[in-house]
Amino acid sequence: MFARMYEDCGVELGALPSTGARVLCIASAGDTAAALQQAGHDVTAVDVNPVQLAYARDRLAGGATAEGSAETLMRLGRGTAGVLLPAWRGPALRAFLALGDPAEQAQRWRTALDGPGLGRLMRLALRPGGALAVALRPSFAHAVPARFDEVLRRRLGRTVAGHPNTRNPWMWRLLAGIEPPGTQPLFAPDVRLVHADVLDVLEQAPRAAYDAVTLSNVLDGPGPAFAGRLRAAVRRAVRPGGIVVLRSFREPTTTGPGWAAQDRSALWGVVRVVRLGADPAGTQDRRIDP
Repeated sequence: MFARMYEDCGVELGALPSTGARVLCIASAGDTAAALQQAGHDVTAVDVNPVQLAYARDRLAGGATAEGSAETLMRLGRGTAGVLLPAWRGPALRAFLALGDPAEQAQRWRTALDGPGLGRLMRLALRPGGALAVALRPSFAHAVPARFDEVLRRRLGRTVAGHPNTRNPWMWRLLAGIEPPGTQPLFAPDVRLVHADVLDVLEQAPRAAYDAVTLSNVLDGPGPAFAGRLRAAVRRAVRPGGIVVLRSFREPTTTGPGWAAQDRSALWGVVRVVRLGADPAGTQDRRIDP
């Protein structure tokens, strides 16, 4: 499904202690697991998809990056934009991604890239029944906000106005489908890879087995019963005072984007970073501010 990850591991690295944490994460394409292991943490990466897990294992051993289903869809979208919109063609787009001043990036985004043409293309591509809806499972599609084309354009604009492009590999991946110049292959062979559903792993883990879990957007698809089981399993498997990170495509219900504005991938509407309380009822849980 995914050849690269579109989640900024800087969120996890900023919330965890500097080294030595026992962390459970979603394997996906391996990027977050590699960053955590390279930072000195003891990492277990879980994925229910055996093909995705095998790909992550190969990348973590220094293997090449391929193209997944998500990247194929994005490549087709970028190709259409490049044909119709000069600012989205290769040289012009790479010049934009090489900028390092967020103020200049924001101005260029408003005047050159985010025009009526892009709006029409994204509205067509992200409409209900379009390529995105076909690619997503029906149970997951409800997590994508209405008029996601407009929502995503706002998130992209927020990101380029807040973070230097030249140091944002997630923006290079999303807009150009490539890594910034000088990017090295992943290499984190000590990551422990597990083929399983993350809920099963958490429910079967010893009590307080982990100092932190980062669960991507696993709650965007399943219903309340899964969410309840996951909450209980996390409380059992993560030590009191441990960290939980969750992402969602949904728009935030509270004021301000919080950690979502710090996640340089630009995709997420909600990024929650929570420190678990010591009491069984969880009344001492506390969100960690970015």
